[in-house]
Amino acid sequence: MINKNSITHVILTGGVGSRLWPLSRKSQPKQYLDIFDGKSLFEMTVDRNRNIADKVMVVGNIDNCHLSRNILEKTNTEYIDIIESTPRNTAAAIAFAAFAADPDDILTVTPSDHIIDDMEAYEAAIEEAVEKASQGYVVTFGIVPTKPETGYGYIERNGDDVISFREKPNQVSARDFIAKGNFLWNSGMFCFKAGVLLEELKAFHPEVYNKSKLVWESNTNGNLDLDLSMDIPSISIDYAVMERSKKIKVVSAQFAWSDLGSFESVYDYLVTIGHKVDENGNMVIGTNNYTAFIGVKNTIFVSTDTANLILKKELSQDVKSLYGKLERENPELLE
Repeated sequence: MINKNSITHVILTGGVGSRLWPLSRKSQPKQYLDIFDGKSLFEMTVDRNRNIADKVMVVGNIDNCHLSRNILEKTNTEYIDIIESTPRNTAAAIAFAAFAADPDDILTVTPSDHIIDDMEAYEAAIEEAVEKASQGYVVTFGIVPTKPETGYGYIERNGDDVISFREKPNQVSARDFIAKGNFLWNSGMFCFKAGVLLEELKAFHPEVYNKSKLVWESNTNGNLDLDLSMDIPSISIDYAVMERSKKIKVVSAQFAWSDLGSFESVYDYLVTIGHKVDENGNMVIGTNNYTAFIGVKNTIFVSTDTANLILKKELSQDVKSLYGKLERENPELLE
């Protein structure tokens, strides 16, 4: 059984969900959308970790901290609020959480926008990670893959030792990873003692460590200074620590998991909870208006008040390119 008294659940809420535009906007990113059984992904993240940790810490940004606060107040959840004035990627966000904790506190770090099923398997994975973290390891969670997914990074491993981290592969490489049998999806979840993580960050990326420390030491009630924050290199925790440290272990997790990072993964999840599709696999999201599909298969129609999207399910990753184009040409459609 997990001793939760020294465990803090750190929720990272910084993503904008660009591949889920037009549902996900800067003013209402995907983790706050109430489209999953009437709850948001953020609320589900808080709920599933209630029995695992006795403290909650939220690392968010100035644009979304009020959305987190609304949910946490609604659920009577006490939490430590860390508000970034500008996003500096996951290395800095995780460093802030570690600076806010005692060195021996174990932090379980999760994104705020994932779907996880099978709580028994989830809690078993957390328990294994906490055990390894208490021994001084920095733990990452790898998900046993169910298909050759090109939208996720991968972890190559030998038992619980990490051999390498791999970027999102093409279809051929993804199939090769699955065939080899020792590759896991990189979940972006971590577990470690706060002090151990900071030691590794200081050793492998002293600039992120020193500048994050400076920002943290000048915080006002968890609010971080903009000018000082701009000096922190924007780099992921994977690049800064995970790919370089000798203290990394991986927990191979069996629970069903999705980062809902694309409309294909949203489609697959909604089907499992009974969302309607027609006989040709077409789905409507965002409206109850009668919608007919003629001559198309596996097409998703996404409706919002100010923009609609029609896409073939298998081209879901291409929404990110559209988002980039809108950023240049119609930024008001992203708000």
